[in-house]
Amino acid sequence: MYSEKVMDHFEHPRNVGEIENASGVGTVGNAKCGDIMRIFLDIDDDGIIRDVKFKTFGCGAAVATSSMATELVKGKTVQEAMQVTNKAVMEALDGLPPVKVHCSLLAEEAIHAALWDYAQKKGIVIEGLEKPKSDIHEGEEQEEEEY
Repeated sequence: MYSEKVMDHFEHPRNVGEIENASGVGTVGNAKCGDIMRIFLDIDDDGIIRDVKFKTFGCGAAVATSSMATELVKGKTVQEAMQVTNKAVMEALDGLPPVKVHCSLLAEEAIHAALWDYAQKKGIVIEGLEKPKSDIHEGEEQEEEEY
């Protein structure tokens, strides 16, 4: 059901923990499944993500996507981190079962929420970054009614 990479990142997650005085912290959740993901970023004066940590409360896929997402943004610029999508996280993990795709969305949103926090603290605008939702299901009900 899960790829070897998903199992590896679940059993041996990378970058677990917190960063004190982080440049940006993003917390997102999914009320429907109960997963909560928090990403901590340490960004230097040149806009490079020097360190990244995560804390996730959720299923194995949520832990694996958090772990992979942190690996994908570490050492990148803020703009490069903006390009890390849920699809990129899924591809890096060699896929996820359809019922677990929401975990990769959570990872993308947590990165964006941490970048938003960083931008707010610095008083800057990050091109293409929108204010994050605290629950990734916000607005979904309305979208479902439109179809």
